[in-house]
Amino acid sequence: MKSNISMKNIAKELNVSIVTVSKALNDKDGVSDELKLKIKDLADKMGYRYNMLAKSMRDGLSYNIGVIIPEHFLGDDKSYYFSVFKHLSQIMEKYQYCAILQVLNAEDENGVILPKFYYDKKVDGLIVLGQVNKAYIKALQNIEIPVVFLDFYDENTNVDSITVDNYSGAYELTNYLIKNGHVNISFVGDIYATSSIQDRYLGMCKSLLEHGIKLREDYVICDRDEHGKYIELKFPKDMPTAFVCNCDGVAYNLIIKLKEMGFRVPEDFSVVGFDNDIYATISDPQITTVEVDVEEMAGTAVKSILDKVKKENRSRGRSMIKGRIIYRDSVKKINR
Repeated sequence: MKSNISMKNIAKELNVSIVTVSKALNDKDGVSDELKLKIKDLADKMGYRYNMLAKSMRDGLSYNIGVIIPEHFLGDDKSYYFSVFKHLSQIMEKYQYCAILQVLNAEDENGVILPKFYYDKKVDGLIVLGQVNKAYIKALQNIEIPVVFLDFYDENTNVDSITVDNYSGAYELTNYLIKNGHVNISFVGDIYATSSIQDRYLGMCKSLLEHGIKLREDYVICDRDEHGKYIELKFPKDMPTAFVCNCDGVAYNLIIKLKEMGFRVPEDFSVVGFDNDIYATISDPQITTVEVDVEEMAGTAVKSILDKVKKENRSRGRSMIKGRIIYRDSVKKINR
């Protein structure tokens, strides 16, 4: 029964014309975005089947978007990027697009080898999720299909990027720690690894500067090697009272390490993270963190890349998605 659903059936249900339904399902002008999504949602529920092969041949498009993720962002303890890709895929489906994932291994990244689906012309655009090296970024600037960076940016390119407001998030987290009496605060993360980690570090520095607190050099603790793999954390001789971690996975590992050393969180040390992923809630105690609106980030990225595919050539520059602090049990108020 469902295979016989036509545009006429959809038009009748919504009391609109068949032409309106056709324009909406084919992403043509003349129909508002709100009505387009309403029509597409109903089409999916009714079981309408798109003739994507005919549509692809007619429009000269593959209706695929490639999503490149460097492999070091997809370890067993890094679920954040899987969540982002899931949202990208689900949102693209509403626009009749398919997300094709390519995990970029270190050899291909260092050798600046683009994915096979690009050379085979099987995608209409690329979303790069997670920071790649400078040489790879330079190569992406010279390809003939549109590219959008997601969760990082590069000041030396004109490629549109979508990131969370890392700077403000870390700034507010540090303010919160200071309000709770902490002045000896450490940053945990490799500040040379990604633009996101750098911005989180700088946000913390701004908060310390405004409160007249000097950041000690030995309070910047590296958490990963040059390949992005987590390393053993090396603590300073004089321990801080609080740690600002560049992500929840690192905060989770830090809490485990402190417990192994005989300390308690938050009784002995306060810890905050970033992202509000699964590690913030499975930790004991649960971690105070900045929640990232992954759906909004993914939606902005999809809108940006599809606008470019449609030759609208809208330059968005850097789009930043505001985060919000989720207060949990990993911070203790202390007396100075």
